[in-house]
Amino acid sequence: MAIPTFISQYPGVSWLMFSLPKIVAPAFLVYTFISSSVGLLVGWESLERSRWKIVVASALTFPIASFCSITWRRWRIAYRARSLGATTPPVIAGRLPGSLDIVWLGAKSRFTAYPGDRVDGWLRESNQTMIFRILFEDRIFTTEPAYIKSILAIDFEKFGKGERFHGLMGPLLGHGIFNTDGAPWKFHRSMSRPFFAKEKIQHFQIFDRHANDTVGQIRDRLREGVPIDIQDAVSRYTLDCATEFLFGTDVCSLSAGLRYPPGHRFSVRAQSHPSNLFAKAFRGAQEAVARRFHYSSFWPLIEFWRNEVDTRMGIISEFVDPIISAALEKKREEKLSPDVEEEDTLLQYLINESTDHKFIKDETINIMIAGRDTTASTLTFAVAMLADNPHVLRRLREEILSVLGTNQVPTFEHVREMKYLRAVINETLRLYPPVPFNVRCATEEILWQSTTGGQPIYIPKGSSCIYSIFLMHRREDLWGPDALVFDPDRFLDDRLRKYLLPNPFIFLPFNAGPRICLGQQFAYNEVSLFLIRLLQTFSGICFAPDADPSSLPPASWKTGEARRPIERVWLKTHLTLYANNGCWFRMREAENGTVEVR
Repeated sequence: MAIPTFISQYPGVSWLMFSLPKIVAPAFLVYTFISSSVGLLVGWESLERSRWKIVVASALTFPIASFCSITWRRWRIAYRARSLGATTPPVIAGRLPGSLDIVWLGAKSRFTAYPGDRVDGWLRESNQTMIFRILFEDRIFTTEPAYIKSILAIDFEKFGKGERFHGLMGPLLGHGIFNTDGAPWKFHRSMSRPFFAKEKIQHFQIFDRHANDTVGQIRDRLREGVPIDIQDAVSRYTLDCATEFLFGTDVCSLSAGLRYPPGHRFSVRAQSHPSNLFAKAFRGAQEAVARRFHYSSFWPLIEFWRNEVDTRMGIISEFVDPIISAALEKKREEKLSPDVEEEDTLLQYLINESTDHKFIKDETINIMIAGRDTTASTLTFAVAMLADNPHVLRRLREEILSVLGTNQVPTFEHVREMKYLRAVINETLRLYPPVPFNVRCATEEILWQSTTGGQPIYIPKGSSCIYSIFLMHRREDLWGPDALVFDPDRFLDDRLRKYLLPNPFIFLPFNAGPRICLGQQFAYNEVSLFLIRLLQTFSGICFAPDADPSSLPPASWKTGEARRPIERVWLKTHLTLYANNGCWFRMREAENGTVEVR
């Protein structure tokens, strides 16, 4: 069944209106044909005695036709693969039609499952590439670097986001850079690339101002004797940085104050603050879109009476639309400089390239998601890893103090000088990549050469190809026997030359190929500056499990495999990786740690 081409206020009703005629019409035609034939050939009295049999036969028309269609399609794919001297990946499917048993187990364990739990074991058994057969669809899943390289770089022109991705993401991303293919994508890319190609002093000034504010609030909160949720703090930091970078004005989410632990007398304070409403809507829209991917074509049945994305997008638009409209009005009044070199914000840059309100809005929301959520994710897990590895924290702090002391403002040159800081960030990105799962659609049929010397793997046109950076980054055959250990030195010692340099596609936190992240250096600088300011102020970080017990990993993880038993953060995913219910810490303030809030 196809996804409706429109999204109304009631997605379930729209889905039924779109789908039921396809189901009912064939059954009605078969019923009419059989009834008429029986009536004419045998007699109308005999028809009455056989009517219930005709009803049953007619009702089976759609499922039988669907089964035949699916079987025929799979046979054609297998036949085409054989004709090319290739094979198809191993198939993983449930016992029930549509693998409904797997869907049920996935929905049941959705709140407690570790990212990649359901597929990790199957991938190992399938040589890291398989067909995941679910909800009557075949989804190719891989963590093999050679195949990911094909998707992202070598065969880039043969893969795109695809119509299904565009439809599911459209309400959130519109026609922005992350939701387009072909010529429209190239246009978006060419529009944004020049702005991100510049390393501006102004960017560091934005980072430093908001980092000082954030760290100052962390210090003040801890002095109250109250733990802090670092995810909440860095999400505010990155949101204010992103909105000021994009629009020249930020949502002032830090002005609402940091989150208090549940049950604290101030825990409900500032919930109605506009920035909190904006952030909540922003995250809710992403969660709703991610849930739609899980249920694929059937997502409207989950949102039957309420469009979960459009509801949130209204709140987001209330903030974004007036800013864009005001900037366009200034442009019409020729108050904005046409000189690209003088543009301070991405919004000014885009308006000098286009006056289309929707185009500018889509582009800025796309960049906001990329610039805010991914960086907040990296910072959250970086601080968690520093708390879990005090020796790493001490060494990193020593490097920072040796270069900057306790209060000197960082510059580009300082950040480039700190090799261990970059290694800490890279190791965080390796174990906790902000975008753990991604997808492309094959626009042409293609052959992947086997990595084990066997037959090539046939990928049919139209295949949904999911790849997991999260799982690939943790493979011991790619990263060595200590792949599951947090060790920044792997980016500095012989392991770098042994594993990463011969095969750069085993480390892809920013993707690769023509669609590699435009803001990669921007993100490194933003993360670096915050960590510098944090460790200039605090000399120790420890978890605060008592702050919110609901943020602790499920008890079932203690008996799990890989890193599950040692995780102290409850990992969850929507479009990005995040800590469920926050990530709470206490910190020890350094004797000479000072933060100047400007």
